Amino acid sequence: MIVYKTEEELELMRASAKVLAQAHGEVAKLIKEGVTTRQLDQRAEEFIRDNGGIPSFKGYNDFPFSLCISPNSVVVHGFPSDYTLKDGDIISVDGGVFLNGYHSDSAYTYPVGNVAPEILALLQRTKESLYLGIEQAVAGNRMGDISYAVQQHVEKQGYGVVRELVGHGVGKKLHERPEVPNYGKRGSGLKLQTGLVIAIEPMVNLGTKQIVQEKDGWTIRTKDKMPSAHFEHTVVVRKDKAEVLTSFEYIEKALQ
Repeated sequence: MIVYKTEEELELMRASAKVLAQAHGEVAKLIKEGVTTRQLDQRAEEFIRDNGGIPSFKGYNDFPFSLCISPNSVVVHGFPSDYTLKDGDIISVDGGVFLNGYHSDSAYTYPVGNVAPEILALLQRTKESLYLGIEQAVAGNRMGDISYAVQQHVEKQGYGVVRELVGHGVGKKLHERPEVPNYGKRGSGLKLQTGLVIAIEPMVNLGTKQIVQEKDGWTIRTKDKMPSAHFEHTVVVRKDKAEVLTSFEYIEKALQ
């Protein structure tokens, strides 16, 4: 069943999304060579709890951390660890906040130090594809319009769009219906209605679209070991223009 949100519920979700955006900003301040991914996870959890929230991911299907942190060829669901950030790395940070009975979910991929130009281009194009998808999240459009907008933008650059992992509805549960694929046909799929809240999250690989799962049962890596980028916002379908609940403003301020 798809759950559409009332304006009162959306107000509660905005508060959750703001804490998440600010937590991302706190993590962004720490991202540099020599920092471990575990330190980033600890800072996010501390900030979220200090601001009345609960990390959505911690304990979700027994996931043991507050963030999914995925360096280089890891697409998503990477475990924070003693891995130390190195010059030339990219790192996806994906987090969620549960506050006021509602979840929010967003992700950002960071360059660390001097990153190869072709990898920086991957990050830029993936981020652009997220916003192109968001532009299609208006009432009367179809899910395939979002999916197609993401797919066509990155595939024309020669990148691989991950098929097995998709965006999703967000609300009282972290993952709700419907699924939001990053590939598809215009005019196909669910008709979008006002009040639908979805996480749009392009996962785009520099090489092949194929992925493999590691033995830990969580970590997803590109099959060819090439880098992967991931950007995500929690978005409300509206009549004329989608409302983005999460924000990258605190990240961008920290990176200045």
